[in-house]
Parts: sequence; C-alpha cells; structure tokens
Amino acid sequence: MRKQLLRTLIISFVFLLMPVIYAAEVPQITIRSSYTDISVPQIQSIPNIVIDKKEDWGFWGHSTIIHHYGLKSINADKVVIDHTTGLMWHQSGSEKYMNWKLANSWMEQLNEKGYAGFNDWRLPTVEEAVSLLEPDKKNGNLYIDHAFEVKQQWIWSGDKMSGLEAAWVVAFYDSNVCWYAFTSRYHYVRPVRSIK
Repeated sequence: MRKQLLRTLIISFVFLLMPVIYAAEVPQITIRSSYTDISVPQIQSIPNIVIDKKEDWGFWGHSTIIHHYGLKSINADKVVIDHTTGLMWHQSGSEKYMNWKLANSWMEQLNEKGYAGFNDWRLPTVEEAVSLLEPDKKNGNLYIDHAFEVKQQWIWSGDKMSGLEAAWVVAFYDSNVCWYAFTSRYHYVRPVRSIK
C-alpha cells in the first residue's frame, strides 16, 4: 500500500512540474513593440545584438536571441510563432518591394483582410526586425531562419530615423541595419503582431 501511495505521489509530482520545466526551457525575452524615432548611436546600443561593424548609417551584426520558432497555418495563412519573444510573424510578407508609405497602406489592407484571423498586424520595430538576424546564413543565402520565406531580403521597420524623413530597414542578405528615406522603394514588408 505504501509503495502504491509513494508511486502515485511521485507521478503526481512529476506531472505538476512539467509546465514549470517546459516554461524554463523557453526563456521569454521582451522586445520593444512601440514605434519611436531612433538615432544611429541609439540603434547601435539596442539590446540582444552583436555588432560586427559600426557605420555612420547603422551597423552589420546579428541577434543574440535563441529563438524557438513554430510554423503554423491559420485559416490557410502561414505564420511563424516565436515562443521566445511572444511574437507572431507573417511567414513571408509582401510580394513586391515598396516605399514606406505604401508599406503602411499594405499593412492596413492586410488587417482589413484579417490575415490568419487577426487584424492587429504592424510593421515591426527595428528591434523586432533585428531579432530575426541570424549569426550565419541559414536560409539560402540569407541571415534568417528557414521558417521564413526568402523573398523578403530587406524589410521596413515602423521606427523612424531621428531628424530625417527616413525609417530603419533590416537587410537579411548581408545582416545590416540602416536607414532609408521614406521614398526609397526597394524594401519589403514582413508583418508582425504580439501574442502575449
């Protein structure tokens, strides 16, 4: 009888600890999700990055975040869920590159359609976009995880460059972070939303 009781207690204890053990396996990292104006020195001091080379316009580098991605299809729309940051990413993004104003209009249309059942998609902050930069080329010739589509080699962020009519851009083909004028039309959109 005592052995049976002890066995039951041990099994119960193990099952009670499983959520705690799983939670410990996936560290949670919070990344700024509200837009702001950012200068070059500020961009070079954002958290969770390694800078390989600083430049007057930004830097080359990568994220230090160890992601736990999950590819999921919701209403036939593909998303990538990052369990580490609590972000849900559009698996691909815009089919064409566009200027910053059109990128914001594209976001509005995506929300009107309710991609994957949600209407709170937005351009990522530069910190969110930088979090996707891998230290090595992983996806074809890009510094981004295999979970993502490869077409979107440069993406707009919602953050503006302080003092200029420009926004921050993240490039996955050479792992740089720089600013471009709002009128520049050579960047894609990779939408994100918070799931926390």
